[in-house]
Formats: sequence, structure tokens, C-alpha cells
Amino acid sequence: MLICAGGTGGGVYPAITVLEALGLEKDQVLWVGGRGGMEESLVTRKDIPFTTIPAAGVHGVGLSKLPGNIWQLIKGLFASRKILAQFKPDLLFFTGGYLAFPMAVAAIGSPSLLYVPDIEPGLALKALARFATRIALTTEVSSQYFPNPSKLTVTGYPVRPGMKEWDREKALDYFGFDPHLPTLTVAGGSKGARSINTAVMKILPKLLDQMQVIHLVGHLDWEQIDAQAQTLTSEQVKRYQAFPYLHEMGAALAAPDLIVSRAGASILGEYPLFGLPAILVPYPHAWRYQQVNAKYLAERGAAVILQDEDLQDLLYNRIHDLISNPPELLRMRQAMTALAAPDAATRIADLMRDMSGTINGGLPT
Repeated sequence: MLICAGGTGGGVYPAITVLEALGLEKDQVLWVGGRGGMEESLVTRKDIPFTTIPAAGVHGVGLSKLPGNIWQLIKGLFASRKILAQFKPDLLFFTGGYLAFPMAVAAIGSPSLLYVPDIEPGLALKALARFATRIALTTEVSSQYFPNPSKLTVTGYPVRPGMKEWDREKALDYFGFDPHLPTLTVAGGSKGARSINTAVMKILPKLLDQMQVIHLVGHLDWEQIDAQAQTLTSEQVKRYQAFPYLHEMGAALAAPDLIVSRAGASILGEYPLFGLPAILVPYPHAWRYQQVNAKYLAERGAAVILQDEDLQDLLYNRIHDLISNPPELLRMRQAMTALAAPDAATRIADLMRDMSGTINGGLPT
């Protein structure tokens, strides 16, 4: 099987999770990523065979960059053809992004499964859908964006298996936190979120007077945030844990009563798994997919939305109002839990086995 996924954690983590559910031998898998992409360290850390192709986006790119990006896609197409000729996959698995486009074009006619992490697909995913044999969706709502319903299967978002090992007691002990105090997690996604980090640090002393805070900073702002944290009092330090990146993400989601975060695709699987109420701050400088993800959870009573431009003025009040209202948090927790699909990875793996059942004996069961 060939996996083509990269760019952000929202596409990479589901692919890793499904691969683990399949239980393939290493020589049966090849992961194709982007050059210099964040996926390389995640994939090679798990000892999965990995190679790269050139690729670049064309949607929303200025005229000065467009010719160069198109040339990168053309080079990616030729590189993809070479990889396909050498590896000869029985099945291809895509999780979206411009990286997958040249591979999908090169593999026209081969069996392929496209997984759509976000509720609304971007331009690249819509293009990939034309070539995919089957399409797996996180939610039923996404079906409105695809014209061929016979291709579609709703599976849910595949959550990394290690996350399920964490419960609140174990997670609070991991961070050395008091189980009798409310706990807040702040997360900006796999690359961090500067506006969220800035707003949180502005109100951090007030927050720490009332609660414990787990702060997933991201690498870009780590030095600045770490320096600011040195100014906290000894009592405040006991209630604050900051990380540039945390592999044990399950602990950061099992411990808190509330989370503040962006609204990337992973929130559709991970927050329901933990029944975690959320204040969602959609990333404003990209396609509207984060707005759509956030709206989906907010309309179901599982989250509230705070726009990026309102962070500085409203973040503290939103956090305080929810943390100090246990009945409302409980209602949100129940609404979030109702959206969980804990067997999503197994569903996608079963779909792959079904697709490959007549190919070289099929994938292992």
C-alpha cells in the first residue's frame, strides 16, 4: 500500500492511525510525503519507509509564485510515476492536500481511497475526489460536497490509539496537577498559534489564580513563551505546564475541563473521544475549513466559537464563564461525547480490505 499524506497533523495523524489498524509489514508500505514537510519526522519515528516528491499549492498563490509552483507539481507528477513503477502498490491511500495531487494523477486507474478529515473539503481534496475509487468521510455533513454518493462512506475521524490509554486521573498525575482544581488546556495545533499564545500569556497570571494550565505552545513561539514563564511566581509555576510539542497528546486532552484551540480536523475526532468542551478559535488566514469545523461542533452544543480578532478582548471572560459553570461544562461534555466515533480507524481499515479483497489476496485481516 502507498500512503500519500503531508502538510499538517490533520492529515498525517489519521493516516498513521489507519496504517497501525491495518497491521501491515514494513515492506508492504511506502509513505510519500513532501520535501521538508512536518510529516517526515513523525513517519520515520515509527520506522515507516518514507520518500518525498516535489509539490506546491496553486490555490490563492500570487502570480509571481504560480509558474514556479506549477513546475513543482509537474516535477511531482514525474517523480510519482517513477515511484509507482518501482513500488507497484495494490492500493493508494490519500488524506488530501496539494501534495497528493501529482500522485493521484500519476495513479489514475489504480484503486485508491481518499479520506476527508475536515467537514468541508478544500480545492485539492475536491480535485482528488475525481480520481478516488472510494471516499471516507469524518461526518455525514460532508457528503453534500461530493457529487457521487456511491463512492462515500462515513467512518469518523481516526484517533491515534495511544490516546485511548489516558484517563483524567492518569493525565493529571502525569502533569503533577491537583485533581481538585479546574484545568485548562491551550493548543494551537501541530504548528502552534501565535495569536492564541499571545492572548493567553497576557491573562496567564489571572488564569493561574483560578486553575491549572497546560500550554502546547508550538516551536515557533517556544523561546519567547518559555522566557515569559520564568517570571511566574513559585505558586503559579506549580499550576503551569508549557511544551513546544507534546507526543503524549492524550494526556493533554484527558486532563482538562476545557480546551482553547484552533479548529483543525483533529478536533472532530479527538475532542469527542474525550468529551472535551472547547473554545474554538478558527485560523483566519486560510480557507474557511476551520470555520466550518468549529460551526459543526458549536451548532451541536459541544463548543463555542471565538474569532481570532476577539482573542485579546474576550478570551479571559469566555474561559472564566465556562470554567465557573460546571453544569454548562457537563452539558457541553455530553454533547461532545455524543459525536465520538472511536472505531473510525477500524472502519477505514475494513474499507481498505474490502477494496483490496481481489488484489493479490488482499490486505491482512
